This record gives sequence, C-alpha cells and structure tokens, in this order.
Amino acid sequence: MKDISELRFPDTVHYATDHEWAKREADQAIVGISDYAQDQLGDVVYVELPKVGARFEKGDVFGTVESVKAVSELFSPLSGEVVAVNTTLENTPDLVNSDPYGEGWMMRIRCSQPAQFEEMMTSDAYLAMLKG
Repeated sequence: MKDISELRFPDTVHYATDHEWAKREADQAIVGISDYAQDQLGDVVYVELPKVGARFEKGDVFGTVESVKAVSELFSPLSGEVVAVNTTLENTPDLVNSDPYGEGWMMRIRCSQPAQFEEMMTSDAYLAMLKG
C-alpha cells in the first residue's frame, strides 16, 4: 500500500464515506472508487457492475470488486437509475487500479435526488477523514 501522500484525490469529484467518488454532469453522475480504495484492495481482478436501468437508493449495494486480497461491495453514493456501465472493466478490471478516476469509472447514474451530491465530501474533507 502507498503512503496517503502518494495517492490522488482530485477536486473535480466528490467522495462518499464508503470510498466511492462521483462526478456530476448535469442530472447524471459518473461513479467509481477512490484511489485510496483501489490501493487498499490491491490488484483488482474482477468487477461486478449493475445492469443499465437498475435503480438504487443512496447506500445500496450496486456491485462488487474482487481483488487478490478480498471481495468488497460497492455502495451507491447517490439515488437514481443506472444509465450506463463501464463494460470495458469486464476484460480489463485492472483499469480500476491504473486510472480510478478515468478509464476505471464504474457506472453513470441519473440522480433522482441531486441534492445528495452536495452532501458528499470535497477532496479536502475526504482526505481529512482518511487521516482521522
């Protein structure tokens, strides 16, 4: 595992306490896991994502990530309907490790409660949480 100072926490996304991130684009948000989360998991070998059209409430499990160390559930940081998933992860799950905020994104969700996005943490608040 890397030292926390070596991890990236872009301020263009917001963070959930369960280590997912969301980037808002109009009434939708792109969702993935943070650099901290992928680092803690180690090498990701499989990602189970939801089907397009699935609906989730904030905090619902939307999938799993399997790494060489463990299997972890993924929690939706926002309520809404899945409008796209990153099918590239089926064959190249390691994109979650190499580019967690870019090519390693997991789902795009149409937010049913856009105010929830504002309840998520900024990069500074997320980093403060990680440092305890």
